Amino acid sequence: MYSIIKILMSALIIAGVTEMAKRFPTYGGIVAALPIVSLLSIVWLSVQGEKKEVVSQFTLGVLYGLPGTILLLAVVYICLKNSLHLFMSLSIGVMC
Repeated sequence: MYSIIKILMSALIIAGVTEMAKRFPTYGGIVAALPIVSLLSIVWLSVQGEKKEVVSQFTLGVLYGLPGTILLLAVVYICLKNSLHLFMSLSIGVMC
């Protein structure tokens, strides 16, 4: 039951952010950058009865992932500003 709820909530959030980004790109980006997925994951881990240590380790993993995310987004932004194709920009961002 939890799996279906998680999938639906995730789909609704992604659809909502995408629609916002179509109308207001900057605000869509700000909302996309919010730690919504991390917060939902923490809540679902707790609801499923995971120990605090597991939730704590998950949170630390999210922190470790932030520098890579920042680098990827910065590279993609710079590439797109320099008129590179979207998929080329994403590829360069992932390689960095």
